[in-house]
Amino acid sequence: MKEAFRIWSVRIADQVGSPAAFVVGVLAVILWAVVGPYYHYSDTWQLVINSGSSIITFLMVFLIQSTQNRDARAMQMKLNELIRAVGTARNSLVDLENCTEEELQEIREEFASIRARLAAKRDPANQTQQSVG
Repeated sequence: MKEAFRIWSVRIADQVGSPAAFVVGVLAVILWAVVGPYYHYSDTWQLVINSGSSIITFLMVFLIQSTQNRDARAMQMKLNELIRAVGTARNSLVDLENCTEEELQEIREEFASIRARLAAKRDPANQTQQSVG
């Protein structure tokens, strides 16, 4: 079932993201607007577009979330492999997406410190002016 859903969701997401799907959507709205006078712009006429767009949006959220989750997992594995393959990289960063907020904050602060040290090395005169001013 999971594999069938994956295949189906990828195909649907590709089709829905195409220019042809946009044109179909625009044509549907134009058709809806054109038949408005025939239905005297009734509540039912308005309900058709509201309900249709709500249902499609509701279903697309799940479909797009599924494909984005899969893409994010694949990207994360690729990055993990690059970190593992580079000799000077810290392998402790491989599973970073599973860290707590506190652990992530510590790592952010560590990288901010590294960035500040590198900036000071490149331009020591500017660093002195900033600390004095």
